[in-house]
Amino acid sequence: MKRKESPCVHAGEYVNNGSYHSVDSSEQAFKQAARLAMTEGMLNCEPTLLEPIMSIQVCTPTEFTSKVLQLITGRRGQILGYEGRSDWRGWDCVSGYLPQAEMHDFIVELRSLTLGTGFFQWKHDHLQEVPNKLAEQVLAMAESSAES
Repeated sequence: MKRKESPCVHAGEYVNNGSYHSVDSSEQAFKQAARLAMTEGMLNCEPTLLEPIMSIQVCTPTEFTSKVLQLITGRRGQILGYEGRSDWRGWDCVSGYLPQAEMHDFIVELRSLTLGTGFFQWKHDHLQEVPNKLAEQVLAMAESSAES
């Protein structure tokens, strides 16, 4: 059985198989070649919109843990688990994943829910496909701003 090659492979050849010639090669020429490769490649492929996902650890007094769980899940987050802090009696640490797009005022809401006591740490963890409904909204906003 012969494997069918994706049209994306052919568009990528413009970028991967380029060569340099001192007389007629310039930075602008390479930028133009990359633009043409992307323009042609995107028409022939099925691109996927990805978003950065942060690994978070939220620490809060035990009486606010349920509110923190709701805060994370309400922002498209995923709870990985929670446990009591061994060094602080009456405190829990919740770990999970949260899209970076949902973190813009996370600290404000966390402090409001925990009467100013909750805090969190975060770091980039991975990229994940944007849900279809949200991806459509993002693309519509990008098209409208491009038309302006």
